[in-house]
Amino acid sequence: QVRLVESGGGLVQPGGSLTVSCLASGFTFRNYGMRWYRQTPGKKREWLATITDDGEITNVANSVLGRFKISRDNAKDTLYLRMNNLRPEDTARYYCNGHETWGPGTQVTVSS
Repeated sequence: QVRLVESGGGLVQPGGSLTVSCLASGFTFRNYGMRWYRQTPGKKREWLATITDDGEITNVANSVLGRFKISRDNAKDTLYLRMNNLRPEDTARYYCNGHETWGPGTQVTVSS
């Protein structure tokens, strides 16, 4: 069964940092490009970043460029999103996507 499970969300103060993770199972993770998205209630899901299967090429949305970084560890079947200098508007549920599959998401709240 193909599964993606995000973790690492939580409450962080403005200006803080957080890394969310996505553990893949049920497919050969190293063969697939992966993506991060986020969504807030009432809004369309927003694409954040993409990484190729080998991790060599990444693309990041302009809205988070310079603050967010996508990476992966194929030995651990895990995708990461490192988020720096977080702002209240980054508050959202964060989702990983790949192999035509979505995880349930992990909530990130940026607030003092």
